[in-house]
Amino acid sequence: MEQIYLDNAATTKVCPEAAEAAVRCMTEAFGNPSSTHGPGREARALLKAARTAVAVSLGAAPEEIFFTAGGTEGDNWAIRSGAQLMRHKGRHIVSSEAEHAAVLRTLDHLESQGYEITRLSPAKDGSIHAEDVIAALRPDTVLVSLMLVNNETGAITDIPGIARAMKKNGSSALLHTDAVQGYMKLPFTAKNLGADMITLSAHKIHAPKGTGALYIRRGLRLPPLMLGGGQEDGRRSGTENMPGICAFSAAVNAARKDKAAHARMAALRELCVGTLRETLPTLTVIGGGAPHIMNLSLPGYRSEVLLNYLDGRGIFVSKGSACKKGARSHVLAAMGLPAPVIDGSIRVSLCRFTTEEEILRFCAALKDAADSLIRT
Repeated sequence: MEQIYLDNAATTKVCPEAAEAAVRCMTEAFGNPSSTHGPGREARALLKAARTAVAVSLGAAPEEIFFTAGGTEGDNWAIRSGAQLMRHKGRHIVSSEAEHAAVLRTLDHLESQGYEITRLSPAKDGSIHAEDVIAALRPDTVLVSLMLVNNETGAITDIPGIARAMKKNGSSALLHTDAVQGYMKLPFTAKNLGADMITLSAHKIHAPKGTGALYIRRGLRLPPLMLGGGQEDGRRSGTENMPGICAFSAAVNAARKDKAAHARMAALRELCVGTLRETLPTLTVIGGGAPHIMNLSLPGYRSEVLLNYLDGRGIFVSKGSACKKGARSHVLAAMGLPAPVIDGSIRVSLCRFTTEEEILRFCAALKDAADSLIRT
């Protein structure tokens, strides 16, 4: 049976370009970029090229890009160190109830250290509205942290609008956005986002797990989260994960060449939702906006049962964020959705390699599941 993988918001298959770059780095250009000999200089040149590739993809300067171990580290670094840097101005932070666990748990930790956290509720479409952010700002607000694209619903929060509104309001708070699900899926640059810090992850764009980056606006001296040998301009110590970094930049370059990917995924999303609405009248489409993430619910069915049925047909989707490990979605609960809608929801996420045939096979399989499974 040909398998159909539709859980790309959890992770993506490594593309050939990224795999080749990682292998070459491990077997040929394997030097430590901090070493001064020939292999070290070769590795340092690769590191510089990779930093430039990621910077170009963001419309940023290379010195604004710092490599990390992934999105979780980037979120922790931005929030913890951002709060530390600004603590002389206050201890109030604005975020939302719909953030990734890496943000939520970091905020919980800061709250235990005496910070006050305002957690905004998402709107009906799953996004966070700029006017709610502005209403929550206070003179002692030092940080705003909001996700660009929600990892469970695909809802898009207007980070540029929030940045402009904060500036107009005269707020001195730093703005951080977790752009892990939006990077290389939505067209944006660091400048038009307007955020001071932007979290990226490699394994969401067809590179290996264990690598990411944090954009830090030029002039912002964000304290390091990890101390040691002073790599990454003294901001992020530890020998750089060169195979992962080279694979990351190769995946970025490959994605930038595929200029039709956004429109192609958006068309497949429209095809999927349209087909299912014709065949499954009770279908509920939750949130949305991004071209690659759909949260679909069949009230009266259990998502675990639907997942198992599809898994048996070789079709792989998810219940929600892979980090939740089976728990009920805090995002859908924060949106105020009824329990039957939450309990019958599945997340379907596409990538630039997803095909029309795969989408139609998924739609047919979900219809078969609804016809053959017993409703609760």
